[in-house]
Amino acid sequence: MKNLFRISEAILLVLSIFFIQSCKKEKPSIPTLTTTDASAITQIAATSGGNITSDGGSAITARGVCWSTAIEPTIADSKTNDGLGIGSFVSSIQGLSPKTTYFVRAYATNIVGTAYGIAKSCATDPATLPVINTTTISSITQTTAMSGGTIITDGAASVTARGVCWGTAQNPTIVDNITSDGTGVGEFISDISGLIGNTTYYVRAYSTNSIGTAYGNQVSFTTSPLMPTLTTLLVSSITAISCNTNETISSDGGSAVIAFGVCFGTSHNPTLADSKTIDGSGTGYFVSYITGLQMNMIYFVRAYAINTVGTQYGNEITVKTLETITDIDGNVYNIASIGTQIWMAENLKTTKYYDGTNIPLVTVSADWNNLPTPAYCWYNNDEVTNKVTYGALYNWYVIGTGKLCPTGWHVPTDDEWTTLASYEGGNGGKLKETGTIHWAVPNTGATNESSFTCLPGGHRFVDGSFVNFGSTGTWWSSTEWSPSWAWYRGLSSINTYLDRSTYYKFLGQSVRCIKDN
Repeated sequence: MKNLFRISEAILLVLSIFFIQSCKKEKPSIPTLTTTDASAITQIAATSGGNITSDGGSAITARGVCWSTAIEPTIADSKTNDGLGIGSFVSSIQGLSPKTTYFVRAYATNIVGTAYGIAKSCATDPATLPVINTTTISSITQTTAMSGGTIITDGAASVTARGVCWGTAQNPTIVDNITSDGTGVGEFISDISGLIGNTTYYVRAYSTNSIGTAYGNQVSFTTSPLMPTLTTLLVSSITAISCNTNETISSDGGSAVIAFGVCFGTSHNPTLADSKTIDGSGTGYFVSYITGLQMNMIYFVRAYAINTVGTQYGNEITVKTLETITDIDGNVYNIASIGTQIWMAENLKTTKYYDGTNIPLVTVSADWNNLPTPAYCWYNNDEVTNKVTYGALYNWYVIGTGKLCPTGWHVPTDDEWTTLASYEGGNGGKLKETGTIHWAVPNTGATNESSFTCLPGGHRFVDGSFVNFGSTGTWWSSTEWSPSWAWYRGLSSINTYLDRSTYYKFLGQSVRCIKDN
């Protein structure tokens, strides 16, 4: 019994000691901590953190920083979660707004509750314009191209519009031509359209946020060449078998014209597959000489020009070739329409007046000398050699009869010769046959643009001698200067001057007839 009492007494003693020790132990409290100053501040982020110096006698179950625009943020606001336990920690703060003041406090949570460090202020940087690069131009055609850009940063403000702008002046802006290619950062592709061929354009990518619009680097390009631009102007010097056309190539389209001329045929819109001339290369004004036509036929004519892009045609014009004219002897003559006049394109060959009366043929020089009555001859009295090509030589008294040319035609007056000269700009080279088959070297300036085809038939001097064959051509007018003298026109192989002069009526010269009005 005594032993049992002693055991109970010992148990009570132990319990008493445990109770006393338990009463001496402190209760847990909230942690103790400080807040780290914010650093690495940008427009949308910052770095902070804290240092937990005491857990308050209870394990730390959460720690980090919280922030708000209010002075004393709590974990009910935005926060980070940065592990457990006491000691230092670093917090990365994200999702901030530019140019805004925030308050940041470290926090630590244990079983008792959440403790906060002192709040620190943090002002974020203001937003800026986006940063953007322009993509190199590609896929260039006459009217389109491809570009785009890469938005490296949005400047901490959402990109609400992006694309490229372009124009023919440097540094284009969004008030010029633009594309609209979405929103946000990253790469984008822009399809540029509505361009003009053979034109240099300048391009910049653009990106717009709440701050404004930023532009990328400028790039330039030139659109692909166009077809040439040309005009078929007019037709001149129409004969029974030929005509001349005038054309202008005003632009090569940005690619050198390698060939130009005219194409022609009896159907509308002739092409290179029809008959054509080849008249050179380059741009500017040119004349085409069309030959091998049929008499009294309607032809359609278009100029053409070829560059690397292709073949371009000018407007279509219509030409009707003339008929020939036949004299009383049955000689057939080509005729030429020059301005408002229609001329024989060959020297007259008739030996009769239009009424059938013979014109006196005078071969003897002594008889020709100072002959005051009508007469004709062949140069050197050689009809076989000279008739077909050069025609006859007549003294003015034959012209004075008024019966030399076929019915409906007449020997031109001095004024009518002047009209012809004025139409050709005073350039007698436009009237002369080209080359030196008939004309003596050098046959200066001969182009025969008029199709008049003047030839150097020479003349028979007043004493009956034959002179200047091959070097000079002279043609009577029907206009008298005096009872013994009359006006004539002359051309030489050494210049392009259409000489207007007078001489004795018994001079033997060539004749061209002009159609009556």
